[in-house]
Amino acid sequence: MEFVLTPEQMGAADRAAVQAGTTVEQLMERAGRALARSVRDVLGGTYGRRAVIVTGKGNNGGDGLVAARVLAADGIRAEVFPLDPGLDRAALEASLSRSHVAVDAMFGTGLRGALDGDAAWAAAAFDAAGVPVVACDIPSGVDGVTGAISGVAVRADLTVTFAALKPGLVLGGGREHAGSIRVVPIGVDPTAAPGAPAYVLDAADVAALLPERPFESHKWSVGSLLVVGGSPGMLGATNLVAMGALRAGAGMVVVGVPGEEATRRVAGGEAVARALAATQDGRLDEPAAKEVLAALERFTALAVGPGLGTDERTVAAVRRVVAEAPVPLVVDADGLNALAGDLAPLRERTAETVLTPHDGEFARLAGAPPGPDRLAGVRALAVQTGAVVLLKGSTTLVAHPDGRAVVNLNGGPWLATAGTGDVLTGVIAALLAQGLPALEAAALAAWLHGRAADHAGHAGLVAGDLPPALPAVLAALEAERTGV
Repeated sequence: MEFVLTPEQMGAADRAAVQAGTTVEQLMERAGRALARSVRDVLGGTYGRRAVIVTGKGNNGGDGLVAARVLAADGIRAEVFPLDPGLDRAALEASLSRSHVAVDAMFGTGLRGALDGDAAWAAAAFDAAGVPVVACDIPSGVDGVTGAISGVAVRADLTVTFAALKPGLVLGGGREHAGSIRVVPIGVDPTAAPGAPAYVLDAADVAALLPERPFESHKWSVGSLLVVGGSPGMLGATNLVAMGALRAGAGMVVVGVPGEEATRRVAGGEAVARALAATQDGRLDEPAAKEVLAALERFTALAVGPGLGTDERTVAAVRRVVAEAPVPLVVDADGLNALAGDLAPLRERTAETVLTPHDGEFARLAGAPPGPDRLAGVRALAVQTGAVVLLKGSTTLVAHPDGRAVVNLNGGPWLATAGTGDVLTGVIAALLAQGLPALEAAALAAWLHGRAADHAGHAGLVAGDLPPALPAVLAALEAERTGV
């Protein structure tokens, strides 16, 4: 598990370390030495090697100066170019042309706004030189809170960051500009930071949290899920939810769709189809809410929304189900749209809830888009709704109303294809059905979803490729857990 600390939290953790007896100079020495070790790794040796280090005035520049001293002691020709009082651009350009690595130690996570002047010129010169670039703490020009880039920013091959990840390294353009990320300890305790933590799960964390199936089990005892969704032309969404849930370990999945005709279209395979009250044009009708609530006596989780449409009678049924369902619930797609403008049904709930919006659905729920600080935005919506919120995007964020948050780095642009969100809904619902708390269910599902894409292959990926890939992912995690 890696903590993700905002610049403000990191500053507080640094101060706590100093108050406990570590000096600022000691922290800088440790950071600089860690940076130098990483530069040596990039160089692959020391003999005849040259490094260029561009430094700013703050702690980031101080780390760079320590790294230069350590590299020089190792026999590496390390040339330092300070931004202040003025960068010797001609000398830096000449040095870059004969160097084997460039080190960005200009600005840290406290920078706001765009690089300008010599700093912007240096970032462009790094790009033009074509040498590997190592960034200290965060690439200069990347906002440490949001990952946003205004204008020019350093594009690093490796970023060496200290004590914890920073949001700017894992969000927005910062994730791409950071390259590979190496988190190194320097004697600062991330848990000393104020506020609820955010963190990234690794395979060992996921393996430890996955539910185990008791030896004495049957299909209804290991997680039973009712899926409510579908409308004319959109019945495939419910099938993807069902297959995602079954492959993620749900023992019994029943798909409730509007009308008998719809059941014939989704019947077959391992999921069971059940007809719900339908309008004349085949959409979920208001009386279906009563049918769903009566059926929940046998189920341990419910998923609502995929493919439902936004007919006013469907919306009324969804709102009642959300308010009254006594089991853990995942609300996705048109289930979320049914709640837009009035979140009262969510506040009436007694069981745990997971909401899975993309940016557009988020805006309809919250009244505004997530904003540049996506981590703050998803936390705010979790408080507003009283639910765990999974915000989809290039980096998936999951937040609990108590402020805890998980940043998921699995996945990528290959998941931007129709239906992958339906599979994710099924995986979350399956984990809820097996007894996981909502935050853990959503975070683990996002991790599994991304890893399934890795197993299925990114080129030409479609949503239907993900459920068959889940067993291999789960088997690897089981081996991680048991060592077998």
